[in-house]
Amino acid sequence: MRGGRATAPPAGAGALRKARREQQLVSKRLLRDDTPEEAEGGRVAMILGEVEIQQFLCSAQRGTEEKEREGALISLRGGLQHPETQQNFIRLEGSMRTLVGLLTSNQALLQLEAARCLHELSHSEQSAVAEACLPATSYLLTYLSGHSSDFIELCLYTLGNLIVESEAVRRQLLPQGIVPALAACIQSPHSTVLEALGYTLSQLLQAKEAPEKIIPSTSASSSVLGSSLPQYMLGLLQPGPKLNPGVAVEFAWCLHYIICSQVNNALLITRGALSTLGLLLLDLARAVQRSEDAGLELLVCPVLRCLSNLLTEAAVEAVGEQMQLRDERVVASLFILLQFLLQKQPSLLHEGLWFLNNLTANSPSFCTSVLSLDLIVPLLQLLPVSNVVSVLVLTVLCNVAEKGPAYCSHLWPGPLLSSLLDTLASSDTEVVGQSLELLQLLFLYRPEAAQDFLQQSGLLALERHEKETQLQDRVRALQRTALMR
Repeated sequence: MRGGRATAPPAGAGALRKARREQQLVSKRLLRDDTPEEAEGGRVAMILGEVEIQQFLCSAQRGTEEKEREGALISLRGGLQHPETQQNFIRLEGSMRTLVGLLTSNQALLQLEAARCLHELSHSEQSAVAEACLPATSYLLTYLSGHSSDFIELCLYTLGNLIVESEAVRRQLLPQGIVPALAACIQSPHSTVLEALGYTLSQLLQAKEAPEKIIPSTSASSSVLGSSLPQYMLGLLQPGPKLNPGVAVEFAWCLHYIICSQVNNALLITRGALSTLGLLLLDLARAVQRSEDAGLELLVCPVLRCLSNLLTEAAVEAVGEQMQLRDERVVASLFILLQFLLQKQPSLLHEGLWFLNNLTANSPSFCTSVLSLDLIVPLLQLLPVSNVVSVLVLTVLCNVAEKGPAYCSHLWPGPLLSSLLDTLASSDTEVVGQSLELLQLLFLYRPEAAQDFLQQSGLLALERHEKETQLQDRVRALQRTALMR
């Protein structure tokens, strides 16, 4: 999704969130919280054959002492870190039935170790291993309503990993009630549970069948939009002292995936998504100004994407009312974040510019804000960053220029022409093409600018593109316009 004039798609807890900066993705998470005794012992996990697996399962099932039974499962869990052991495990007849039996044990430590074994299996990259875990999914869902936050967290990450790997798992989880289970879980007071829930939900929302089978119906509680999940997600994104950055990042991405499905974005807007995200944008900008920027770019990216996509769903002026941002605050905040990203994460600059493009594409008031805040020069300073950034900067300037003579009077006289002569020297067709469009608009509404362009050897800059098939018609048209002025 994108809006306005933008022609370049946006390029794209720790490693997973960092990877999400650039792309929508599915991934897996592995929780390994070895006991101090295991760590001190320096125990190296060994690949286990079927005979050894059988022995450990028998000891866990029939051992005379609880410590012995727990130790057998700890050894099995270590072996299951290896793909070879995982394959041996699922080939062994009755192994999963025994493990599920231990998972449903009334002894808490055995239950926990069995869940950890399942978690190791869920991390496999083989769909056959994930599908072998199908008998356990109903129990994992049931345990989401338990009292131990650590155990709930483990079950959530295990479910999230299984969802990634297998459509068969997802087909089973939906009728088993995963959406209502997650909706109940989202009311947990524990941030670790909420972060794990956000991860699991994001994996579910990225499934290829999500737009048809997981997100849609607004009347069925078994669907995401029909449940209480959106309401609580937006609540967890409310700015303020209670905002948890890790939780907010997870649910901002969840919201992004729902919006990208385009199932019912109008519903999200009526529930206050624009207002919540707009206020969160202001809060992020204030945090940057206070130098509270630790990992902040991880939240900036999904928030900008959500806002950019929602802007394509409604008239911008109506959006301004909903966001309560009809003044300059949203543009000023965005530029604070752009400067922050330029310093901390330049690869995310295009996300902010894409949002600015969608703001200005059909809105004279937002274009006025760009001009009244004297942001033309700061925009031009971003042109050297990359070709993608250049195209988006030039597109935003086109949005401003096409609003008419009063707007173009702020673009010329000024440094714009010399910057455009530089972009015309680019070898990138999109950069040059967008430069030509901006010059046409400028010459249309400010004819005097054409003379300035000619005096600065503008025709020579155009001549180098006369033979380029994609550009030659626009080059000739601009040459004629410049000479006629």
